[in-house]
Amino acid sequence: MAVDTARTFRPIAIAVLTISDTRTLETDTSGALLVERIKAAGHTLAERAIVVDDVPRIVSRLNDWIDDRKVDCIITTGGTGLTGRDVTPEALDRVKDKDIPGFGELFRWISYQTIGTSTVQSRAMAVLARGTYIFALPGSNGAVKDGWDKILAEQLDSRNRPCNFVELMPRLREV
Repeated sequence: MAVDTARTFRPIAIAVLTISDTRTLETDTSGALLVERIKAAGHTLAERAIVVDDVPRIVSRLNDWIDDRKVDCIITTGGTGLTGRDVTPEALDRVKDKDIPGFGELFRWISYQTIGTSTVQSRAMAVLARGTYIFALPGSNGAVKDGWDKILAEQLDSRNRPCNFVELMPRLREV
């Protein structure tokens, strides 16, 4: 990461959504890990929730946060696999305005370094929805670490050079 110390760090408000049929706040280790990293980086946790693997319920929660001007970014964990209950990408498809394909591509390249060809089973992705970034990470702790530590920590840091997601935020709602 090329942090330009002459630039001011701008914390953003991030909502964390765990998508799981089995997790509770007490057993949601990947969500907790994400919250810990968000706060350690100096950002604000806007909200945290758990929703079951159900497209309408996921879409409803996402829409609430997308429409909340106090939420700059949403990070989901879980539901990006290939089984019948893994429906996070389908839910994101219903709310998105634009895909951010480089996120999923880079995530799988980074994940390949750790888990090899098993990374092809991941449908990690990112979209822009009505001016709000949404990043969908797999539900494992390792995936959360890879996604946050090696992509999002840098791209959500307003000091990162040559560019970052934060500096685009004021213009995301332009038409």
